[in-house]
Amino acid sequence: MTTAIAEKDTHTVSASNGPASPPARRNKRRRAFDEVPRWQIYLPVGFYLLFTLVPFYWMLLFSLRPAGSTSLVPWPITFDHFSKVWNDRSFSVFFQNSALIGVFTLICTTGVALAGGYALARFNFRIKQGFMLALLCSQFIPGALMLVPLFQIFKNLQMINSLGSVVIAETVFQLPLSIILISGFIKNVPYSLEEAAWVDGCSRLQAFRIVVLPMLRPGLIAVGSFAFVNSWNHFLFALMFLMDQEKQTIPVGLSTLIGADSVDFGALAAGGVISAVPVVIVFAFIQKWLITGFSAGAVKG
Repeated sequence: MTTAIAEKDTHTVSASNGPASPPARRNKRRRAFDEVPRWQIYLPVGFYLLFTLVPFYWMLLFSLRPAGSTSLVPWPITFDHFSKVWNDRSFSVFFQNSALIGVFTLICTTGVALAGGYALARFNFRIKQGFMLALLCSQFIPGALMLVPLFQIFKNLQMINSLGSVVIAETVFQLPLSIILISGFIKNVPYSLEEAAWVDGCSRLQAFRIVVLPMLRPGLIAVGSFAFVNSWNHFLFALMFLMDQEKQTIPVGLSTLIGADSVDFGALAAGGVISAVPVVIVFAFIQKWLITGFSAGAVKG
């Protein structure tokens, strides 16, 4: 009988330790991952970096080496192509116009997305699900389909050949995704924190400004940065709504460097470098927010 009791206890202990098998399997998978040869990891990453960085090097090469040179190393280095596109091809004006459109699109997109995201995250209304579905479905509509109605609207408003028309168009097309992202960030902020602020005498607006807004900093930076980069790189709206050359943007200015019979590769590469510098700076700035800031804003109650 003692033997039977011991066997029963052994089965009981084994059953009680049953849930421990998944961690054991995870440890086994972790050891298997650690035993993977490093070249199987570094080789695909190396191919990806080669595929990504070679076009950038090629662009720098054409922009820095003298005209007519076939060297694979930019030596002697010359900045004649940059001087040509910046002064002779009016890229200084294009750069200023693109910067104005990008900054105002950032401000408008972030402000409207913040209000819309808060409404979706904190309020329940009858058409909420339908509105969310409409936001998602709007992402499948290409901007080219809306050029004719937008042109008619801006023409009636006498906004053709105005930077404001491009800002409005860019903001409208970037709002759906921005509202969805901001709504997700606000949902991760505990509602009890706002209620505690109300108890302390704050209004809803004060509670939002004091409690919620600081936690949304990573999301606001990410949404604003993507709005700036997308408007900086967008070609179609600036081409259709801006007529005068002094109001064109950098993407349209780059297209003017491609002639019908010839292409100035040095000037085109220099213009590409000028257009890429702000984007690189923006992503270098928001990298720490994308890596560490998202988790800081996602507080669960």
